[in-house]
Amino acid sequence: MHKYPEPVTEVFDNANFHIKYCVSFFKKYLKGDILEVGAGCGSFTRHYFNKKINSILMTELDKKNNLALSKKFKHNKIIKIEKNTVSKINKKFDAILYLHVLEHIKDDNLEIKNAVKKLKKNGHLIFLVPAHNKIYSNLDKLVGHHRRYELNFFKKKFNFVNRYDLRFLDSMGYILYFLNKTFFKKEAYPSKLKIFIWDKFFTPVTIFIDYILRYKFGKCILAVYKKY
Repeated sequence: MHKYPEPVTEVFDNANFHIKYCVSFFKKYLKGDILEVGAGCGSFTRHYFNKKINSILMTELDKKNNLALSKKFKHNKIIKIEKNTVSKINKKFDAILYLHVLEHIKDDNLEIKNAVKKLKKNGHLIFLVPAHNKIYSNLDKLVGHHRRYELNFFKKKFNFVNRYDLRFLDSMGYILYFLNKTFFKKEAYPSKLKIFIWDKFFTPVTIFIDYILRYKFGKCILAVYKKY
């Protein structure tokens, strides 16, 4: 997995409204033993934590993020942090999360196969990924995205799992991302101000528009599978 730049991790860590919105769609599947792959600085973890969860194993290959996670969750007894890949983990889980992580992995099909092997029967495999390769931008390249995703990738059949949920999220985010790609082509990373405006002002609008559009359009794709 490509090293994720620390400035981007920190900036997006403040997008609490957007994160809570995304989490609201898959939080109900989280119980028992959880594996969060490529947890970054724990932006999602603190929002999906609930009493039904027995344990959370967070993997993070980036040294700085791994250290940050260890410090942030050092007092939480049910959370463990490892610098490991899924294929090397000797345990099975009730849910495995890839939250803006799969796009960083070169062989995503192999990664999914390995993840399914680590999933318990009736467990859930959850992906949140950036959508639409046509808006692949300088930012995607700089943060190590191999691709953005089309819906068809998640419509194909993966072994031993059935698709449970598939939807677009963040319709306003798509428009903002497209405009940013068009007018700020050389921008390295989005400013804190841009993230603040997107999160605090446009995400509330997104929630309404996504519902009206029945989650048929957006900047992100949420895909949930259940193992049989």
